[in-house]
Amino acid sequence: MVVVSPKIAPSMLSSDFANLAAEAKRMIDLGADWLHMDIMILGCITQCYSSRHFVPNLTIGAPVIQSLRKHTNAYLDCHLMVTNPMDYVEEMGKAGASGFTFHVEVAKENWQELVRKIKSAGMRSGVALKPGTPVEEVYPLVEGESPVEMVLVMTVEPGFGGQKFMPTMMDKVRTLRDKYPTLDIEVDGGLGPSTIEAAAAAGANCIVAGSSVFGAPEPGDVISLLRASVEKAQQHTT
Repeated sequence: MVVVSPKIAPSMLSSDFANLAAEAKRMIDLGADWLHMDIMILGCITQCYSSRHFVPNLTIGAPVIQSLRKHTNAYLDCHLMVTNPMDYVEEMGKAGASGFTFHVEVAKENWQELVRKIKSAGMRSGVALKPGTPVEEVYPLVEGESPVEMVLVMTVEPGFGGQKFMPTMMDKVRTLRDKYPTLDIEVDGGLGPSTIEAAAAAGANCIVAGSSVFGAPEPGDVISLLRASVEKAQQHTT
């Protein structure tokens, strides 16, 4: 049986942004495989000509990716929580993103073109699904003529901090692992020492962890623990 390799991806949204390059180096030196970059729109209400306008701002955008790329060769695992992912492919590719993961909820009509464009830009394609989205919606993207190479199962609602890991999402992970043994399956949201065993046992091999890594006294120990849990779970299934 082919075993997909564990990939531990500290979420840079939890890092010290004033020292992003140093934080990236620290994570890689401590054993991280990927650096997870959340690209999302923040709502900013401004006053303009006595009218309220909604101004979209990115938490981490292409300029940040481009700047960080100058300081690291690490795999930049970019998760785009945007409604128009097609608009960001070219600039993210030029900026140096390694992976481009979009949400199935906003790409049902044009995902084939989107995946082709991502790959043409030199990035690895992935698709994410929110907790309320049935897992079956990603099947065509994994089985298509130009398939995605990773599925990200959100274990919290994207865009809201401080949420707890949703163990019920592990049913989706198990379903995906049973159906696609060689697929990279990523989980994001509330992952840490107390929840990793459930995720690993379900079949997740790509682990995004933010505060549990950056907030730990010894982040390297947490990264090692996450990896060991995935490896242990894989040994039990082979």
